[in-house]
Amino acid sequence: MTGRMLNVEYVRSLNCNYERILLDRMPEEKRYQYSILGRCKINGLLPCSLRYIDGKAYLYYDISSRQNVALLYGGRCITREWVRDFLWSLRHIRQELSRFLLDIDNIIWYPEQIFQELEDNVFSFLYIPYYEGESGFMKLMEFWVEHIDYNDEVLVDCVYRMYEKMERNGEIYLQAQIFEDAECLENTRLPELVYTMVGESRVEEAGGTAASALPVIDVREEEAQMQEKSPKAGRKGIRGILEGKRSRSQKLREDYRQSMQQEMTGHAVAEKTQYEGTYGQTLFFEDKTEALKQPHRLLTPEGKLFLSLEQPSLSVGKKKGEVDLVLQDASVSRMHARITNEEGDTYLEDLNSTNGTFQNGQRMRPYEKKKLAEGDEIRFGKVVFIFR
Repeated sequence: MTGRMLNVEYVRSLNCNYERILLDRMPEEKRYQYSILGRCKINGLLPCSLRYIDGKAYLYYDISSRQNVALLYGGRCITREWVRDFLWSLRHIRQELSRFLLDIDNIIWYPEQIFQELEDNVFSFLYIPYYEGESGFMKLMEFWVEHIDYNDEVLVDCVYRMYEKMERNGEIYLQAQIFEDAECLENTRLPELVYTMVGESRVEEAGGTAASALPVIDVREEEAQMQEKSPKAGRKGIRGILEGKRSRSQKLREDYRQSMQQEMTGHAVAEKTQYEGTYGQTLFFEDKTEALKQPHRLLTPEGKLFLSLEQPSLSVGKKKGEVDLVLQDASVSRMHARITNEEGDTYLEDLNSTNGTFQNGQRMRPYEKKKLAEGDEIRFGKVVFIFR
């Protein structure tokens, strides 16, 4: 497999959902990596099989009952516990690949290609034999930068250092250093980072204990090194990026809180409209038709209102705490589907469900997205709604 962009599709076959990748040349399937993946179930790798369709070769990866990281955390914060679990899985998969004489450079690290079990947070990775392209680990680090919990100062500082060292040292950083840098995340309480100004020889930790055992950071020297060796990060470096994102995150939360308060109180008061002007002057009234437009709704098959689709995105499933609309039915997956409003149109998207998402009786492919029309029948497993 060469370095061009992966040709990925999502398909359903029998009772399984698959991510399949089109190979750009016919594989030598008797070579070791193909043979070992087909014969052995390697803990931590997505189950893989090689198939030929219409003269083309595909790798099929079983993604049933799993979700990719990009979808799971596109709108949520990545926590310290999540990063610890991920790095434990990274260490484990390195050991497994070494045991089977496989090359870790053949794992794809893009967030869309890393899958996670919803029940126990077990990670599964995608391995492409003899892969020669970009692994995507920097893209994963950028995803962390975008989605980590900015209220956890230790996590922010840890990810900042990982990002800079990965950018500076490349894939070799994954061999051991990344695990050493992540040791600070193992502390049960948030440790205080100890800083020393240039010229100071000794810093005391709060409580009177000498801080020689703790990381002592020369702030000015560290920042100067980052700016010199990481020009892409700009004058402020990745720390500035993180701080900016934290500020924007706090502002978004505050704006949301204020808008919700206005939403709750604004409809309860009828404001009097005052008209000013002289007789014979033309008055222009703003057209409120668009503002008064009713949101779409989900109705039961009997025509009763079940839910008003007012929010931009509505996830559907049976796992409480993970989805917006919980449907307690055995045919519904933990994260089943999503309904989104985009530029005035409404779309239905399957989220790799086990028993399928249907539009007017037609089953959608895993992660397929379709535009909805008035009167469409939507089915999540066996649960039916009408879209109005």
